[in-house]
Amino acid sequence: MLKQLVSLFKFRIGVMMMITALVAMMVTPGRSLNGLEILVLALAVLASAAAAGAFNQYYESDLDARMQRTRDRPFVTGALHKNPVWLVLIVSLLAVSAVATTLVLNPTTALWIFLGAFFYAVVYTVWLKRRTWLNIVIGGASGSFAVLAGAAAVSPIMEPVPILLALVLFFWTPSHFWSLAIARHDDYAAVGVPMLPVVVGDQRAAKVVLANTLALVTVSILPFFFGLSWIYLAGAVSGGGYFIYTNLQMLKDQSPKIAMKSFFASLLQLVLLLTGAVLDVLVFSG
Repeated sequence: MLKQLVSLFKFRIGVMMMITALVAMMVTPGRSLNGLEILVLALAVLASAAAAGAFNQYYESDLDARMQRTRDRPFVTGALHKNPVWLVLIVSLLAVSAVATTLVLNPTTALWIFLGAFFYAVVYTVWLKRRTWLNIVIGGASGSFAVLAGAAAVSPIMEPVPILLALVLFFWTPSHFWSLAIARHDDYAAVGVPMLPVVVGDQRAAKVVLANTLALVTVSILPFFFGLSWIYLAGAVSGGGYFIYTNLQMLKDQSPKIAMKSFFASLLQLVLLLTGAVLDVLVFSG
C-alpha cells in the first residue's frame, strides 16, 4: 500500500519541489525562520505537490491505462479504487496546506504554493495537456512557484536571486520533459497527446531542447552576478555543461537510450545547481 501511495501522490516530484523551496528560502536575504516555520513551509509544498500529483492521476487514468510508462499506476491496476472520496482528500490536502502557510508564515507564501498546485493540476492536466504542445511550457511553471514560495517566506520583496532560480525551473521543465517525451514518443502518439516530439518530430524537438537548455544554462549562471559565489557557479556550470553535452548527443541520435540519458542529465543539472546554492550559503553565511 505504501508503494501505491508514493506512486499516487508522486512524492519524488513533491520532494524535489520541497527542496527547491527550501533552497530559495536559504538564498533569499531576509529574516530567519524558526523551526516550526521551516517545517510548515516544507510540508505545505510537499503536500500541495502531492495533491496536484494525485489529481493528475485521478483525471488521467484513461490515458495512463493506454501508455506503457503509466499502466502500472494504482488507479489503472485497481490497487486503489477511483471514487470521489479521493477528490475530497485532494482538495482537503491543498486547503490545509494553504491555511497552515497563511497562519504560520504569510498569505503570499500560501498563494505561491496554491498556484503551484493549480498550474499542475488544472492548467497543465485539465486545460493544456491534451490540446497543445505548449502544455509543459505553461503548466510547467508550477515548479517556479515553489521557488517563489520559499523566497516569500523570508522576505516580501522579490530579490534577484530567487527570481532567477524561478526562471531556472521554468526553463528546466521543458528540456527535462521533452527529453522524456522523445524517449516515449510512441506512447504519447498512441494516445494523441500533442507533446512536442509528436507534433514536430524527434529531430526538430531535439533542436528545440538544445536551444531551451542553452537558455536554461545562461539563466542559471546569472545568480553568480547577483551575490552567489564560485561554489554556486561551479555547480551551475558543471551540471549545465553536461546537460548541453547530452542534448548534443540527442541531436544526432534520438533513440530512447540517448533521450533518457538527456532526461537523467537534467536531473543531475538541477541537483548540482541546488547543491551549489546550498553550499554557497553554508560556506559564506558567516
